[in-house]
Amino acid sequence: MVAAARELFAERGYQAVAADEIVRAAGVTRGALYHHYGDKQGLFRAVFEQLELEVTAEVEAATKDAPDLATGLLFALKAFLDACERADIRQISLIDAPAVLGWTTWREIEAEHGLGLVIGVLRQAVEQGLVKPLPVDVLAQLVLSAVNEAALMITHADNPAQARSDAEQVLATWLIGLLAE
Repeated sequence: MVAAARELFAERGYQAVAADEIVRAAGVTRGALYHHYGDKQGLFRAVFEQLELEVTAEVEAATKDAPDLATGLLFALKAFLDACERADIRQISLIDAPAVLGWTTWREIEAEHGLGLVIGVLRQAVEQGLVKPLPVDVLAQLVLSAVNEAALMITHADNPAQARSDAEQVLATWLIGLLAE
């Protein structure tokens, strides 16, 4: 059901997809939808959480592929912005999720999946003397908020390519500014 809903939501958006269409595409009954997810919104949340797990794994892999932690921070930023350019992430995570789930719930789910990764990387960077000794929990929340805002700006921009370039330049400069001397 999640796979069928994900495909339909990504293609046409939450509002344009009826619950009956999802259950038909999944080959299940409407009762199965209600039993497992409560309603269409509950299923949407499951789809969104699946996407968040995937994006977090992609960003984490990018940091591990880097030759050093400083480069890993920049690789992570690029991996996140790359993921946010995918049609399914753009539609489900950046356009529909804030509206369907509400801003607060959207942010809580984003934090649940990405914040731990950001805290871990920043804590490691501070311990290694790479990043200035700052309150890591606060810094991580601000970094996550900034990259999420960049993704939203790119998604809603008239010229997404230019918005991506500008956002990546500003965020990279900001992150470099956090590095210790």
